[in-house]
Amino acid sequence: MSLIDIEYSEIPNPVDLIEQIASAHNWSFDRSGEDEITISVTGNWCEYSVSLSWMEGLEAVHLACAFDFKVIERRKLDVMKLLACINEQLWVGHFDIWQA
Repeated sequence: MSLIDIEYSEIPNPVDLIEQIASAHNWSFDRSGEDEITISVTGNWCEYSVSLSWMEGLEAVHLACAFDFKVIERRKLDVMKLLACINEQLWVGHFDIWQA
């Protein structure tokens, strides 16, 4: 059988699977649309807000995770420099610090 003979079906929406995983772990979640879900997960140190979006045209899931991370004022520049060094090494994605 050659690759030409294989029939490809439509890719299922992975957000449905992510919802099942969140439900199985009793994580709080909200489906803001067919292709989007936001999940709240309590960790050992903080609460994580995880947003996932299915981008069908790219056949990719976009993931964003936010959490409360306090940086003392005198160390903010050091943390920003560290994040810049980390981001230079990443192929996709980035880390960021939001100023409150």
